[in-house]
Amino acid sequence: MTMTDPIADLLTRIRNCAKEGHETVLIPASRMKASIVRVLKEEGYIRNFRLMRDENEHPVLKVYLKYEAGVPIIRGLKRISTPGLRKYSGFKTVQKPLNGAGTAILSTSKGIMTHRQALAQKVGGEVLCEVW
Repeated sequence: MTMTDPIADLLTRIRNCAKEGHETVLIPASRMKASIVRVLKEEGYIRNFRLMRDENEHPVLKVYLKYEAGVPIIRGLKRISTPGLRKYSGFKTVQKPLNGAGTAILSTSKGIMTHRQALAQKVGGEVLCEVW
């Protein structure tokens, strides 16, 4: 079965596991998902991640979730650009989630990055999701 929105699947798996208090979550791997998870690690939303293979030798990402006093660091994840409605933004007009308290993740010509990095490098792109 094909998946129509693998990024939404990634965000939903992380959101559900964080809500249930799981330490790790396994996600089918792709380069795009690995880049998004890398940004989440750099921003401090997750502890770590590893690229592994499951029992059928399919690549998976093992994401180690981060908690503070039993409360997940990731309070919310929201998919912005969907396969049916793409959302693009210039570097000057990127919406800052929660007035700057959150992070927007963009897909730019220079790779996957946060809205702060896009502003510093003066590149716009597709707004994939918001994390807070």
